[in-house]
Amino acid sequence: MSLQSINRIPGFAKSIMKISDLKVLVKGGGEIASGVAHKLVCSHLKVCLTELPNPKAIRREVAFSDAVYDGEKEVEGLVARLISSPEEIVQTWEDGKVPILVDPKVELKNTLKPDILIDATMAKKNSGTNISDAALVIGLGPGFKAGIDVHIIIETNRGHNLGRIIRRGEAELNTGIPGEVAGVSVERVLRAPKVGWFSTDKQIGDYIQIGEVVATVDNIPIRAQIKGIIRGLLRDRTHVSEGMKVGDVDPRGIKDYCYLISDKSRAIAGGVLEAILERFNG
Repeated sequence: MSLQSINRIPGFAKSIMKISDLKVLVKGGGEIASGVAHKLVCSHLKVCLTELPNPKAIRREVAFSDAVYDGEKEVEGLVARLISSPEEIVQTWEDGKVPILVDPKVELKNTLKPDILIDATMAKKNSGTNISDAALVIGLGPGFKAGIDVHIIIETNRGHNLGRIIRRGEAELNTGIPGEVAGVSVERVLRAPKVGWFSTDKQIGDYIQIGEVVATVDNIPIRAQIKGIIRGLLRDRTHVSEGMKVGDVDPRGIKDYCYLISDKSRAIAGGVLEAILERFNG
């Protein structure tokens, strides 16, 4: 069938045009949210992100949330730009960048009127997302009920169902156990020993040894339990709570992985894109 013949199919050209004009609002700018945003922008959807005033992403080299501190943040060739008002969104899109707005209450949804809203905060609970927020509302991971407070849930737990679309019910419960990387799970995660101020002179991409001090919280050391490369690390002088994840050591020791979207993020992003196409390109 020729392109001309395809375009004569009722609704075909209209549906294609509509896909490229869809406005997507992503709540959150962390690792998973950024992986989703990257996939959707590369698929030619119009994406805007909202964040908190002081984001605490760990995998900062692949998190657009760092633009809140630095003005812009590049992830795999795509740049997010911090904006101060909704009026800057269109110009940012025209500049080929992703707008990100500090908006804790996500009031932007009332101005932008997105076709799609994605709760990618990974908060393990619903912090105010409503099924009426957009024509398609997607929640990532546990904390949502599909068909009640969101239309669709995307499974975020590693395993056979990662990235699966859930149309009824809930995602798998949060186990609290980090996924395995090269056979290592709990030991690769660095956590705060107490409430206080996190301090470090290390950088993402640094190689470390077992027992090496990676950071401190009020002068109490946080030591690496394995050798490897620092893949994720909080910003210096961040206030933390006891037990909070503050870093991630990758035992594979491959520096490039620090700056690339993870397989988990890509799988989740693929599920999001599938859900969007299913809804708007059907």
